[in-house]
Amino acid sequence: MMRKATVGDRKRYEVLSQMLRDRQAEIKNKLRLLREVLPSESTQVKDAEEQSMEDFVLGMDFALMEMESETLRKIDEALHRIEEGTYGGCEECGERIGEARLKALPFASTCRECQERREEVETGRPHPRSVYEEEPAPSPRGRTSAQERVR
Repeated sequence: MMRKATVGDRKRYEVLSQMLRDRQAEIKNKLRLLREVLPSESTQVKDAEEQSMEDFVLGMDFALMEMESETLRKIDEALHRIEEGTYGGCEECGERIGEARLKALPFASTCRECQERREEVETGRPHPRSVYEEEPAPSPRGRTSAQERVR
């Protein structure tokens, strides 16, 4: 359940909104430049190596355009969430998304935990444990539970 945004939240969201708009303008400019450099129909005769290299570069340009377009879509969605007052809440669990996550990824729509679960489902393997997470507490004999199982 989302709570009403406080004055502090609104100020933070204004800063994040500006970050989103700046990134949006940057991506649109990058996409425009990519479209300008895409080769038009070429009548030049090329050997197989030249054609292969050109095809590779063209494929990379299209992949980059696709990734940037996806980021642009996520930014548009985040700006829409800001306008409707739902920005900052996880779309899966409803909890607040951490401020550090929003600063690093202002178009995030899920909290870190839900995103990790989503990635585990998509990849079919557990998310690697963060170096910032605490180690398991040692048992009374000074060994962790993993060490005890080995014994």
